[in-house]
Amino acid sequence: MTLSGSRVAFLATDGFEDSELTSPWDAVTAEGASATMIAPDGAAITGKNGHEQAVDLHASATTADQFDALVLPGGVVNADHLRMDKASVDLARAFFEQHKPVGVICHGAWILIEAGVVDGRTLTSYPSLTTDLRNAGATWVDEEVVVDEGLVSSRTPDDLPAFNAKLVEEIGEGKHAGQTA
Repeated sequence: MTLSGSRVAFLATDGFEDSELTSPWDAVTAEGASATMIAPDGAAITGKNGHEQAVDLHASATTADQFDALVLPGGVVNADHLRMDKASVDLARAFFEQHKPVGVICHGAWILIEAGVVDGRTLTSYPSLTTDLRNAGATWVDEEVVVDEGLVSSRTPDDLPAFNAKLVEEIGEGKHAGQTA
């Protein structure tokens, strides 16, 4: 499947899980998509294992209209800081409002809980988010990858091959009517 012409936004900040940003980034760009790094602020962000990623845009100066899909890497510090940033949460919600594919892995689901978009949805995450997701109205399952109407979720870096394959597939399919906020 080719993603030629697709524009994929990655939303993260310092403390992201390195492979959960770099592996999906490589997967979508290998299929022809352009990838854009969005963060709350700064010129670069650093992963918990030291990967440095240049920031292309700030969340407060970005709209979902500019992109075809969103990827939310995990990492406890990253996800905790993003869910406290109103512009980042609003941006994530806007992808759901526009029915666009969203990929989320590990602790990234915290941002979706804060955005109010998981009620009635089925997804997976790092196991410590199980209660948080259920309390927000989601059905949590322990599977390597879950696809629910354009929402692709996985648990840990071990799940990246399955996550990347489904992410590319969902982006290739385009908008999903059931992907709503």
